[in-house]
Amino acid sequence: MAREHLEVAIAAGGTAGHINPALALAEELRDRGHHVRFFGQTAKLEGRLVPEAGFELVPVVVSGFDRARPWTLVSSLSRMRRAQSQIARLFSEKGVPDVAIGFGAYVEMPLLNCCHKAGVPYLLHEQNSVPGLANKALAPHAEAVCISVPAAREVFERAKRPARTVVLTGNPVRRSVTSASREAGRAAFGVEPGETMLLVFGGSLGAAHINEGVCRLKGELLSREGLVVVHSTGADGFDETVSALALTPEEQLRWRVMPYISNMGEALAAADLVLSRAGASSIAEIAALDVPSLLVPYPHATADHQTTNARYLVDAGAAVLLADDKIDEPVFAQELLGLVDDPARRERMRECARGLGQARAAAALADQVEAVCAG
Repeated sequence: MAREHLEVAIAAGGTAGHINPALALAEELRDRGHHVRFFGQTAKLEGRLVPEAGFELVPVVVSGFDRARPWTLVSSLSRMRRAQSQIARLFSEKGVPDVAIGFGAYVEMPLLNCCHKAGVPYLLHEQNSVPGLANKALAPHAEAVCISVPAAREVFERAKRPARTVVLTGNPVRRSVTSASREAGRAAFGVEPGETMLLVFGGSLGAAHINEGVCRLKGELLSREGLVVVHSTGADGFDETVSALALTPEEQLRWRVMPYISNMGEALAAADLVLSRAGASSIAEIAALDVPSLLVPYPHATADHQTTNARYLVDAGAAVLLADDKIDEPVFAQELLGLVDDPARRERMRECARGLGQARAAAALADQVEAVCAG
């Protein structure tokens, strides 16, 4: 059995895609009676999100190495050494953690290197289908590599990691998302019980091409009786989208346009269909709330990883995949309107999403953390 109270160190930073899964794990570990301490950069997003969630954040300053600018290697290594010295002093003063876990950003490297030197076991979590440099570099000494989608397994196994240490846990989703109810979501967005809600979003930065494609279908979509569109454009695309739609006051009752959705859990819980990009966090949240989806991966993502991310839902029968360049072709309207018009198909997709068990990802990852200590 795992020890009753563990001291767990978590390194996550830079983007919400790294931080939110780490916070989901931390919430689960805290509920199990363990103490969690984060390591990250106060000037980055974790500097706000971690304290807001009620966790301690140990400040760490690092910078990545830009291969296009080789001279950045010197400053990167210097900061890494200083960060490791700082963490080593903290370990000396307050004691070492029982276990640590990194979520893929450069900020994990000084913490996990210190843990390795101190004999502290550590795990890695990879959110994307194409692993980042930090996780690939640290994998050889990890007790376990936990992955969100099956496609990531091959990369770590190709690196000669024993297969038993690569574990599919899914990508943890925070309770504020998984606990959302359909009733509360519909009330929040003013959608009646009998109406069909189409949720459109492109991630935190939006997706200009998706916005353009949906705007062209305004007439077709609003011709569907009882359809309500909730459309998050991204901050940069808001004014342009509002102008392109030119909604009348009556149409605005059925087409809600906003730059950003802060209560994404309620939005997904209320939705009957999602049209979105295929970032790791979006895929995890869509799957956790069992929402049928039409996924249009961002075409310029590194190694086209959004397409591989999308395959997780598509192969399960929970989503339809459409390439970005198809938005300007008739197939985009055919796929989107076909899903809007076919509630029986959407219900089958919802059942397929439910079968993935994504809502339990945080618990599955916490199990792995405890298992490392028990071992």
